[in-house]
Amino acid sequence: MTLGDINGNVCRMARKQRWTADLMPDQSGRVFVVTGANSGLGLATTRALARRGAHVVLAVRDEAKGHRAVDELVAGGADPGLLDVRRLDLADLDAVRAFADGLRAEHARLDVLVNNAGVMAPPRTLSPQGHELQFAANHLGHFALTALLLDRLTEGRDPRVVTVSSVNHRQGALRFDDLSGERAYAPMTFYNQSKFANAVFGRELHRRLGAAGSPVRSVLAHPGYTATRLQTKDTRGLLRLVLGGIGNPLFAQRPERGALPQLYAATEPSVAGGEFIGPDGPGELRGDPTRVRLSEAAADPDTGRRLWEESERLTGVRFALSAR
Repeated sequence: MTLGDINGNVCRMARKQRWTADLMPDQSGRVFVVTGANSGLGLATTRALARRGAHVVLAVRDEAKGHRAVDELVAGGADPGLLDVRRLDLADLDAVRAFADGLRAEHARLDVLVNNAGVMAPPRTLSPQGHELQFAANHLGHFALTALLLDRLTEGRDPRVVTVSSVNHRQGALRFDDLSGERAYAPMTFYNQSKFANAVFGRELHRRLGAAGSPVRSVLAHPGYTATRLQTKDTRGLLRLVLGGIGNPLFAQRPERGALPQLYAATEPSVAGGEFIGPDGPGELRGDPTRVRLSEAAADPDTGRRLWEESERLTGVRFALSAR
């Protein structure tokens, strides 16, 4: 074997280690629910899944935008019969229940729930139930949705719940004495709190599913620094300028790349429950999907138990789980 042969083999091995959406197994016959599927990471996730034959329920706050997203996907070659648009306002717990009821009426089985949707750093706003908007939409809505669909997921084929957090979860903490920001509110502080809550929820769900002997896997993912509407639509003032006007052009990756960790978490056979998938580049800001570290604070079982109990109280929703 020549040196050229060795170098060629090394290069081929390196290429095999890079995971792309083209390496996803065939998803024909599987049903995915993707929240926030009409734009950004959600749209990129839906596009990749549909290309591999998955039936995707696009859970969107604005149905008109959802149908425009479907038109875009169909124009790109997607099968319209695999795409189903449904209204879901995650900040409104009544809307979450209505969405879940409608889905349950039509599907005896679901395979994967991708808790992707989110809002980022708006002025202090309250949900219809009186919760701070980011905590309501990013965490409480997904907590309730997961609980309400869990029995359908239990019947799924290789069932998973993928909760999308952020590298910002490492800067977050739960202000249990002021979750709504009534005493003090800073947009990014409460965004980080909601992403920390996503991380805590995903790991605590993993613990409880395992204790109950459930076949459902809870997996976490984050997209690194990805250019989406969060930085340009949800934020305001100087923060919008810094994130959307400066940060996105200089540092952010495209949604198609940013969606790879959650696609990997949702479809890669080797992924185990409780794992956290993110980019492999410096600071986890960009790169190829790999297993990354959850912060010690987010992995703390006491914090998980406390958030779980508080989320049940605030949503009025309980998980149908019992220990083996």
